[in-house]
Amino acid sequence: MPRPPEAPARQGVVEGVTEFLPVSSTGHLKITEGLMDIPVDGTSVVGFSAVIQVGAIAAVLLYFFKGIVRIVSAWGRGLRNKEERHHHDYKFAWWVIYATIPIVVVGLAAKKLVEGPLGSLWVVAASLIVGSGVMWAADQMGRHKRGEDDTTFKDAMLVGSAQILALLFPGFSRSGTTMSTALILDLDRVAATRLSFFLGIPALTGAALYELKDAVGAGVGVAPPAVGTAVSFVVAYASVAWLLKFVAKHSFNAFVVYRIVVGAGLLGLLATGALNA
Repeated sequence: MPRPPEAPARQGVVEGVTEFLPVSSTGHLKITEGLMDIPVDGTSVVGFSAVIQVGAIAAVLLYFFKGIVRIVSAWGRGLRNKEERHHHDYKFAWWVIYATIPIVVVGLAAKKLVEGPLGSLWVVAASLIVGSGVMWAADQMGRHKRGEDDTTFKDAMLVGSAQILALLFPGFSRSGTTMSTALILDLDRVAATRLSFFLGIPALTGAALYELKDAVGAGVGVAPPAVGTAVSFVVAYASVAWLLKFVAKHSFNAFVVYRIVVGAGLLGLLATGALNA
């Protein structure tokens, strides 16, 4: 079925709001596409969803511009000067690179599964609910005693590898799994959120670039991804700013409840045939 004219903007809003909130942007996009009768397992649809993530990524790059420049600059100085390699920012840059490797390997190996059976809305619904339990448990278990400067190579690798769970089971949420893992490692909520953001930049950018050919080459054209990307940028920037302020004073319980409600509602729609999986 052809993509409705208003679909790119709607999908851009959904992507922008949900990409960095622990509620699963992929899951929400699949639900949105299902409600608009767009086949959620279509190659061009998967590609389109990946491409409009660029807008959300750009928003994070802009929001954390000073921090990113600081880290990249430290990395560059460290490459040239051994004395600079003790700096935490230099080490952190390498940790982000290393922590991205697992999801790249699994993403390439499991591409057909992710675009096929694992893209079902049944999987999304179940993952939303199960992931809620994981998030709640992580928030309760974590002692929230370590800040951003206390992160280690082990933290980065474990949190980066957690992205694989969200890749294979859309609905778990990349942000949700990475933040939950960071909380279990006793990082505080703000540090967990910021680490999730930084680790998401290379993974999401790589996915968008890899899927670009499918989004444009399968008849989607240039205009729809451009509209969706622009909208997701504006909405994601506001979403990131709000989330960092929210987690500084609140637990993740609101997201847990929201995910359960959405997951249960989605199961009901699928079970009654109101929505096609």
